Amino acid sequence: MSVSTGTGTGAVQGVGTRTGATPTPLAAKQGRSHIGPFIAREWRAWPRQLQSWWRRSLQFRTIVITIALTTVALLGAGIYTSVSIGNDLFHSRLDQVLADSNQAANAAQTIFDASDSTTETSVSTLLNSAQSKITSSSSSRLIAIYAAPGNDQGTTSFLPFASPALTAKGLISDQLKSDVTAGAGTLNQYWQSVALPNGTGGTDAGIIVGTPLTIPSAGQYQLYLGYNLADASQTLSFVQQTLWVAGLLLTLLIAVVAWVIVRLVIEPIRVTAETSEKLAAGMLEVRIPDKGDDIISTLARSFNGMADSMQGQITQLAELSQLQQRFVSDVSHELRTPLTTIRLAGDMLYDQRDTFEPAIGRTAELLHTQTVRFELLLNDLLEISRFDAGSADLNVESTNLVRLTEDAVDQMQPLAASAGSEIRVFAPGGYVEVEIDASRIRRILTNLLGNAIEHGEGRPIVVSVDSNVSSIAVAVRDYGIGMSAVESERVFERFWRADPSRKRTIGGTGLGLAISLEDAALHRGLLEVWSETGAGSCFRLTLPRVFGHSAGTSPLPLPPDDAGSGILQAGAGQ
Repeated sequence: MSVSTGTGTGAVQGVGTRTGATPTPLAAKQGRSHIGPFIAREWRAWPRQLQSWWRRSLQFRTIVITIALTTVALLGAGIYTSVSIGNDLFHSRLDQVLADSNQAANAAQTIFDASDSTTETSVSTLLNSAQSKITSSSSSRLIAIYAAPGNDQGTTSFLPFASPALTAKGLISDQLKSDVTAGAGTLNQYWQSVALPNGTGGTDAGIIVGTPLTIPSAGQYQLYLGYNLADASQTLSFVQQTLWVAGLLLTLLIAVVAWVIVRLVIEPIRVTAETSEKLAAGMLEVRIPDKGDDIISTLARSFNGMADSMQGQITQLAELSQLQQRFVSDVSHELRTPLTTIRLAGDMLYDQRDTFEPAIGRTAELLHTQTVRFELLLNDLLEISRFDAGSADLNVESTNLVRLTEDAVDQMQPLAASAGSEIRVFAPGGYVEVEIDASRIRRILTNLLGNAIEHGEGRPIVVSVDSNVSSIAVAVRDYGIGMSAVESERVFERFWRADPSRKRTIGGTGLGLAISLEDAALHRGLLEVWSETGAGSCFRLTLPRVFGHSAGTSPLPLPPDDAGSGILQAGAGQ
């Protein structure tokens, strides 16, 4: 219990710490109720859901930040207001208490000064009269007078008429008594904050004011008056409750206002984002609603103008692409008739080349070779135009991929033999029947084998076939010149060649691998490549075992197992 004391008539030296009842939170004991697994999972999912909202929703983040900052501001303002009001109430009540106590002490001292009592009985009567005067002059009903220490006329115990509430042990501190004793001979006031019993088993905040009194014929006495501050505490509690309720209502109001304002601002942004996603998905006709003349409307008009321009350019490019595809297709079809005529005439000349002069015979051979190459190029252009137009389809039939691979290898054996390469087939699996377009897969295998023969430098070529529960794969591995990582990324581009100056023994149009990639994509499969300069290349075709499904994990490794360390991997997507 702290004590604040002062000197000087009617002066307050300090303010003590007010003590009172401290509310104790009620701890209600509740039995544990059974929570089902589903509800428990829902509770555990809340943090993740809130985190997802915080990450994805700008509106949610803005409202939460607004509420948090508002709560902090209102809490700070509420605490400051509550402390200020509490201090003002305490000091105002303290001034009233000191003025009231000073008035009562002056009235009692006046009675003592006017008396000449010398006997114990007359002093007792005088003190009773002073007690009655103090009661009538003061608003306090907690009064205690006792003889100061060292008073020869009495003891240091309280007089019989002292209020029981003030005679409790330890209520009036030794420090306060010492200060009042030290101020003997004056009317200085000394006070302390205490917890006064309220008669219901509890305590209320209060103040005890001590004043030294002097009876000229009887010595020094001490007057103590107690004042209950329950009314001030109730006022402060009411103010605090009002502040809490007002703060809560203001927070909710600000939350609603923030939600409305954020919705007004975020809604156009959300509409813009959704419209952008639709435009990216190919819905070029969608636009943002344009209403009003504010900055949001300006943004909507600008966005719609950009969308119109983009739609016009995309439409123009699509039309140009269609015209280009139609031109390629039409030209290819138109060239077939004269090419057929040229081919028939060239074949006749080629068959009779031995009867011509050497120069004319060589010309017939060149005419035949280039006519065949021209026909192949025309067929490839027609096939590419079908892919571009989206008209390519599959003629699916049940096929054994191992047998299909062996047929393709047998077809390419004479060409491999002329190049000095040996083709080896290794098939630990893949003997199951799968639904594929056999002609397209054979074309892929022929292109891969021809590419391996062309760049294999006369070294062996290994063809592997294997399968697992979801996929079946074919890999064509050569040990020729190989390609760099940059070249491997471009190997499936149309008309691209790694080394245009390299002499080609097979010919080719530069479209074979591009067509093979499209054929694999029609089957929802993958055609990938690994290659390293000087270490050869490996092309891997992976197909789904069930038609219509996507290809899963390939049963054949890429890079191949014999690639060694430090191998670079390059792939071409679907």
